[in-house]
Amino acid sequence: MAFEELKENTENIQEQAKEYLEATAAYYKLRGFKLAMKSTTMIIKMSLILLCFSMVLLFCSVAAAFAIGIALDSYAYGFLIVGGIYLVLTMLLFTIKDRIIEGPILEKFSEIFFND
Repeated sequence: MAFEELKENTENIQEQAKEYLEATAAYYKLRGFKLAMKSTTMIIKMSLILLCFSMVLLFCSVAAAFAIGIALDSYAYGFLIVGGIYLVLTMLLFTIKDRIIEGPILEKFSEIFFND
């Protein structure tokens, strides 16, 4: 009789352990899906914002180049000046890229992955 009770208890423990493992696997699958979706939607939103900003910047740059060109009586000088401004901004961004770009991105993704 004691042997049968022990056998039933071990079968019960095995079933509970199996249910626990299945529930844990389902939880981590769902958590992984949530993190993947948050990351993906954030990347898509940032890409759309960047695309819109790029279009605005393009048209403003062309307008500025034409305005400078009209003021200097040479469109080529206007475009060269605007190009030079972008070259200076690019070099400036290259020197301070770690503080401006990598830090906030790392912070945001750390927030997504570790705070949920």
